[in-house]
Amino acid sequence: MSSLSDQLTTLNVWPSVAPGKVTTEKEEHIFGARDVTRAHHVSVPQLTLYPAPGSSAENPAPAVMVAPGGGYSILAYDLEGSEVCTWLNDLGFTAVLLKYRVPDNREGALMDAQRSMGLIRQHAAEWNIDANRLGVIGFSAGGHLSAMLSTHYAKRTYDKLDAADELSCKPDFTMLVYPAYLNDEDGSLKAECPVDGNTPPAIIVQTQDDHLTIDGAIAYYKVLVANKVMTELHLYPYGGHGYGLREGEHAVSTAWPKLFGAWLRDNFMK
Repeated sequence: MSSLSDQLTTLNVWPSVAPGKVTTEKEEHIFGARDVTRAHHVSVPQLTLYPAPGSSAENPAPAVMVAPGGGYSILAYDLEGSEVCTWLNDLGFTAVLLKYRVPDNREGALMDAQRSMGLIRQHAAEWNIDANRLGVIGFSAGGHLSAMLSTHYAKRTYDKLDAADELSCKPDFTMLVYPAYLNDEDGSLKAECPVDGNTPPAIIVQTQDDHLTIDGAIAYYKVLVANKVMTELHLYPYGGHGYGLREGEHAVSTAWPKLFGAWLRDNFMK
């Protein structure tokens, strides 16, 4: 009997070897601590399609590209990936799971994310997606990648290859869950994330006891507000880091999906 993953459409992001740095280690998916499947040594970036139930050519669905976290070392492939795709499907969104290059390859990951948005738009009709309602959600390092994508869309960071690279790689909206690496030591937003008035609308969730990411989440929010970009920040006192959608001892893990779901329905559903 085939598994669900066997039945899903998967597309390589690059037609041959990805440009820039590529690991030579063999890719592995290891199930381990906290019941999380971790993808190691990704050299062949891929997109996996999770179609919205009921989507059709006559009724294309809004869509979200999902960027798991993992410190740019591994990808938390189920916790912050496939489980998130299923949640988005339940909301009526098509989800596209991005497997980007790791480890230690932020430049390659941004290339992967930029090209992936163009590819999703290129396949929008085939995949019954509304190309004008295509957002991104990222967790931890994937949140950093999503913020970078949301502020680096005017020009590709690689030499264009084909028609997919002529399409916009700008997300129509951005969702950040405990986004990492966004702040300088003084707490200000890093210059590598040049937010301006054209940055996509964003919603962010963060906890105060997540000392790794709180300053960056607040910094991104404040600069969005200063530039009059529609945004929400949901700040909770407890919950730590890396909870994904899984129920925990603190309210944040079950509260944020409801808040993000309402935001999506209010702003990006017909």
